Order: sequence, then structure tokens, then C-alpha cells
Amino acid sequence: MAEYLTSDKLSVLQTIKHGFFSRSGGLSNGIYATLNCGTHSHDEPNHVIKNRLTASSSLLPGAALVEIHQTHSNKVHIYKGDLTVVDADAVVTDRKNIALSVVTADCAPILFADNNASVIGAAHAGWQGARAGIIENTIAAMCELGAKCENIVAAIGPCISQKSYEVGTEFYNKINNEDYFLNSNRENHYLFDLEGYVSDRIWQNRVTQIDPLSVDTYAEINNFFSYRRKTHLQEKDYGRQISIIVQQ
Repeated sequence: MAEYLTSDKLSVLQTIKHGFFSRSGGLSNGIYATLNCGTHSHDEPNHVIKNRLTASSSLLPGAALVEIHQTHSNKVHIYKGDLTVVDADAVVTDRKNIALSVVTADCAPILFADNNASVIGAAHAGWQGARAGIIENTIAAMCELGAKCENIVAAIGPCISQKSYEVGTEFYNKINNEDYFLNSNRENHYLFDLEGYVSDRIWQNRVTQIDPLSVDTYAEINNFFSYRRKTHLQEKDYGRQISIIVQQ
């Protein structure tokens, strides 16, 4: 059985099903064990397909699972019925029985819902996408479909925590806001608060119902995939966990 975490704020919305899935409950082996849902990993493709179906079916059997090809951009796809995989880092819809998904491995997955307007969204927000405007554009696309900022709930799923996210001066200068950094033990290195940065970008766009789960993908080796951990361990590739939201 695929395991997933939920947001308290999203869980009270009775027509919404959602889940931030862990790496457990799938078919993949080795460094991809077991619920790898990254279609662009080098895992066995059939395993990935079945893993994605397992995750989607855990929430709402029979729902159509929408995939996007993520590129750390600020592009949002408004789903209107075409299941073609497009380049985007967020997807929104006002349709029922459509499971919107993003995959992550340290970046922040964000699930959005305006229950009053029956509009949902899913976004992949690493620092590049967040800095480029993926959060603002996702909220704007939801409003284009009838959502209102004051009614939108946003849940931030498992991502790399500040204590695990050491960066150098070049990164520090790109963000250019000391509020999101702590000094590291190494000279000219800092610890970046991705979850806090993402949460503030949501708030700055007039969405105030925010639920950060504060779960560290890097530290929880048995529960989540992590790109940074893969780099430190010098592994050849890495898996991705999936986050899904769907309305009935």
C-alpha cells in the first residue's frame, strides 16, 4: 500500500483528496526503492508507470492522472482535457476526477484548493521556480478559473529543510534576502530555508491559508528521495516522490 502524508487544512475539504507520497509501497528496486514516480529517472519504465497508478488509485480509483514535464520554470498548465505531457512546473484545473501531480526530490511540492470554486492546483517549487514566479503564476491561473485568493488553501509538502540545505555565496546573492539564511559552520556558506521562502511567496500573493508540513526529505532517508543526498552519496541517479490532488 502506498504511504502518504496529508495536510490538516486540505483534509477538512470533503470533496478533495490529496496526498504527499513517501517512497514506500511501490515496485522499484535499488536506489529507486520502492515508490519511484519519476518518469525521467533511469528506473524501469513499467515500474514507474505502475507506481504512479498505485499512488493515484490510493486516493481516487479511476481518476485520470495528469503529468507535467518539470523544468524549474514558472510555466503553469491549465488542464482542459488533453492528457499530453507538457513542459510546466504547475498544473491547475476545475474538472472533477482529474488527479494533478508533481514529483519532487528536495524541492517543495505545493497542493492548492479552492473548495468554493472547485479549482485545484499542484506546483513544483524549487528555489529557481519559486524565484521565477511559479507560485504567483499558479495562483493567477487558479483565479482565471474562478478561484479567489482568500478561499485558496495551500499545503507545502516534504522538502529539504534549512538544516540540510547548505549553499554558497553565489546562491546567497541570488536570493538576496538574509531572512531566509542562517550561517553555516563553513566560512562563506549558509543554510537556506526553502519552505519559509516558498511559504512567504504564497502569503505575498494574498493566500493566507498555508499549511507547511515541515518534513525534511534529506534527513528521512527511509521515507523520501533526495537529490542532494544522492549527490553526497555519489549515486548515479535518484527517485522522485509524487504529490497528488484530485476533486470528486
